[in-house]
Amino acid sequence: MDTFIQQILNGLVLGSMYALIALGYTMVYGVLNLINFAHGDVLMIGAMIGLSILKLLGVYAPGLPGYVQLGIAMLGAIPGCIIVNVLIERIAYRRLRNAPRLAPLITAIGMSILLQTFAMMIWGRNPLTFPQLLSTDPIQLGGASITVTQLLLLALAGLSMFGLVILVEKTRLGRAMRAVSENPRVAGLMGVDANRIIVVTFAIGAALAAVAGVMWGANYANIVFYMGALPGMKAFCAAVLGGIGNIYGAMVGGIVLGLIEALCTGYISDLTGGFMGSNYQDIFAFFTLIVVLTLRPSGIMGERVADRA
Repeated sequence: MDTFIQQILNGLVLGSMYALIALGYTMVYGVLNLINFAHGDVLMIGAMIGLSILKLLGVYAPGLPGYVQLGIAMLGAIPGCIIVNVLIERIAYRRLRNAPRLAPLITAIGMSILLQTFAMMIWGRNPLTFPQLLSTDPIQLGGASITVTQLLLLALAGLSMFGLVILVEKTRLGRAMRAVSENPRVAGLMGVDANRIIVVTFAIGAALAAVAGVMWGANYANIVFYMGALPGMKAFCAAVLGGIGNIYGAMVGGIVLGLIEALCTGYISDLTGGFMGSNYQDIFAFFTLIVVLTLRPSGIMGERVADRA
């Protein structure tokens, strides 16, 4: 039972990060019908900017508490990621909105490679150590353990997702986003500036990716210029698993994917004596995606985005 609880906690932590990244994918798809495959690298940029800010704080304000430093790093990473993602939309995607779907897909892959190359040039090709600012002593919960960093990650993910739901469902901006997702031309006739809404959508997705990137570094204590590729791909799987275009589906898909990955990794590792442990955890995520798409192609919660006229 202790193993089960521990793997549930591990899955919730991992799934929360997947969900934050998946929301960026699903929001952009909702308004543009486009998959931004460079989104995982925005997470990497957020982690790198956060690390740079922490190094500056270590020189100029070394006495600040760890949680304050982490908060400053996150607040600094958010505008950096927003600028990067808005530039991606402006440079790479805006002119291709009416192009065949293969064109923006290839452009997205190219932007991903470009971001990784720039990051390698700025921060180097070697893995970087992310400072452990919070206590690493485990907290015991029902026979399982969790760290302060992981608790903070869960809290931030929950608050971010709750805030996004309120924004989309209860605000004027959210109504405009839903209108553009339904039909941008009709929304334009009703006075909605589709270009502005699309830019805001990219900015919100980037902010969520920045939070996930800084917390990813804080949790795993190691970042590198290509670190966004695999989490980005898994988050895309989570978005498809939940029903791409549906923000609730992205949240559910991320959590479900994280739980499946943690539970399968933990129990199969025990059954095989460690032979098929963490080295094979990526298999479970993609195998789950194949099974779900075979049985329910629209994802767990279906797709709420209407076909455009």
